[in-house]
Amino acid sequence: MKKLFTIGYEGVALDDFIRALKTAKIEVLLDVRELPISRRKGFSKTALGTALTEAGIAYRHEKQLGSPKTIRHRLREDGNYPRFFREFDRYLIKQSTLLEMLAEKLKGNVALMCYEKNHEECHRRSVADALAELLGKTPIHLGVGDHAREGSEAARSYPRQGVSAA
Repeated sequence: MKKLFTIGYEGVALDDFIRALKTAKIEVLLDVRELPISRRKGFSKTALGTALTEAGIAYRHEKQLGSPKTIRHRLREDGNYPRFFREFDRYLIKQSTLLEMLAEKLKGNVALMCYEKNHEECHRRSVADALAELLGKTPIHLGVGDHAREGSEAARSYPRQGVSAA
């Protein structure tokens, strides 16, 4: 893997999303949603995969890297991000074999995708950190349109336990 990115599609149009990927020279989009469905036009698995292929970007979905339903729903109920990340990070450790395989097999510039525009409030941050540790790389968090200008000043920081895929 050359570089590791993350990106969210919350509030953006598919064309703008793909433009951001192309600008960053993304070669593979790794969808880390447990359920690759969306109410947002073009972002469900089949439609997204087709659009990306037409744009010259490979698409891969890894359900096991998505946030399990019980963890997601608990966050919706209580809004407790520190607990969400603790629980997800414990779950992610169990995916170490998959993470190691992806670190070895994925080539080029790879972007991890989920819904949330703010990577600090999304499980993809944990997935990116785990892959980055395996690869010795620093993840780059992409924004789309206005999201790119928000940057880190819009992000909240939550205390987290370290995640090791080893």
